[in-house]
Amino acid sequence: MYKAKSKFFLLDLRGEPCPYPVIFSLETLSKLEKGSVVEILADCPQSFVSVPEEVMKAGFEMLEAPQKTGPTLRFLVKVPEALSARD
Repeated sequence: MYKAKSKFFLLDLRGEPCPYPVIFSLETLSKLEKGSVVEILADCPQSFVSVPEEVMKAGFEMLEAPQKTGPTLRFLVKVPEALSARD
């Protein structure tokens, strides 16, 4: 398996209709190593509330408040050290 040197990833979900930003975000986060950070980009307006709400329910950490720049929504999420799909 390829192992990235950096634990920082970009998940660009712009153009995906809701609920796919939530589904794809949770699916991706659950596969990453502990300590990984993901910048999630989306443009579905409902994602501004649903992505942070659902990733926190699933035990991931929001590192910043959601940001909106024009139509683009940005979320910075971390896989905590105590949570990983590989545990």
